[in-house]
Amino acid sequence: MTFQDFSKRVMVSVEDLCRDYYRANRNVIRIKKEEVAVRNLVAIVNATIKLGCRMGFDAMSLRDLSGESGLSMGALYSYFSSKDDLLSIIQHQGQSAVERILHDNISRESDPAVKLRNAIRAHLYLSELMSQWFYFFFMETKNLNKKYRKISVESELMTERIITDILEEGVKQGAFDMTNVSLTGSVIKAMMQDWYLKKWKYKQRNVSGETYAQFVIDVTESFILKQ
Repeated sequence: MTFQDFSKRVMVSVEDLCRDYYRANRNVIRIKKEEVAVRNLVAIVNATIKLGCRMGFDAMSLRDLSGESGLSMGALYSYFSSKDDLLSIIQHQGQSAVERILHDNISRESDPAVKLRNAIRAHLYLSELMSQWFYFFFMETKNLNKKYRKISVESELMTERIITDILEEGVKQGAFDMTNVSLTGSVIKAMMQDWYLKKWKYKQRNVSGETYAQFVIDVTESFILKQ
């Protein structure tokens, strides 16, 4: 699975996620024209992530968001009731999209080795398509209050759990051989995180997402596959 194939097949732009949110919550959003509502939601989400990465979500005020998004304070309140509400929207939409796409890429496979390769590639390719979103999730975790920090941590553990479940399946089928499934899954997740948190390093070395994904797969399989 190449990145080009993945990006053609997976619809996961900010606009797609905002449209999903609008359609699921049109009864509470005061703007009734879908195209207008989605366009404004995209502006709000992009501005939030941009400000969050630059100054931190906690330090961002709604006045800052109004200026960055180009929407009035009154318009902002047509989509959410508070900063916490806005953060919850961004977190839940991102988490549900990642979980859905990862499961879509492994659910049709029975071979745990193929499942694992697909999961690693899908996660890394997804971090390319949602690069700012991934960075925002990870970097903001340490600054959030307990309630929302828990959601961010759960999102990280969710992808690790998907990897761990595949590893456990492979061990049961006799395809994988390792002494600590949980720790192995954690290390695989850490290798994937290094890609989207330190992109500058790999860009300097001319390492593509496809090259890095194959490297993570090769390292993982050299450790877990039965010889």
